Amino acid sequence: MTYNCMIAGVGGQGSVLASRLVAEAAMRRGCDVRTTETIGMAQRGGSVVSHVRIGDSSTVHSPLIPPGKAHALIAFEPAEAVRQLPFLADGGKLIVCDSAVMPVAGALSGQTYNARTVIAYIKSKYPKALIINGQPLRAYSAKTLNVALLGAAAQAGAFPFGAGELLAIVSEMARYREQNIKSFEMGMAEAQKSLQ
Repeated sequence: MTYNCMIAGVGGQGSVLASRLVAEAAMRRGCDVRTTETIGMAQRGGSVVSHVRIGDSSTVHSPLIPPGKAHALIAFEPAEAVRQLPFLADGGKLIVCDSAVMPVAGALSGQTYNARTVIAYIKSKYPKALIINGQPLRAYSAKTLNVALLGAAAQAGAFPFGAGELLAIVSEMARYREQNIKSFEMGMAEAQKSLQ
């Protein structure tokens, strides 16, 4: 059995770190894990997609998730969610932060970006998508929004392990430790509100 999780965002949002936390939680369960990133201008503002494939080595040959095979897609930004929708499996979990980040190409061309329109599109295509209100999470700490979204995804059952296992990994992070723990818990709470 292979479990595939894709994490999408823009450079600077921490999607690579988030994928490493998910991978560490799976490895502690004794699973084989393959990860990779597809990065475009990752320093700031470009698309960053992390692939996490969990399964034994006989079932996971490539670190890249094929289209239509992601059991979970966690998007730190609405447009990045739409960009990666072809990878989501039928019945897969879709977790999206509603806080928009203007793509570099859009900013350079002077185009406008209306996140509400993008969210409406996502909801029309995936009515069961979990849309997370990013405002309180960003207001608490923009630096740990990635961990907050992992908390939301864990609360939604997006991983083949429990929220407590992922929180244990987060609790071991030396940098921004207290903020990360609080952000993870806030993400869980935001997901719980949305799931009711």
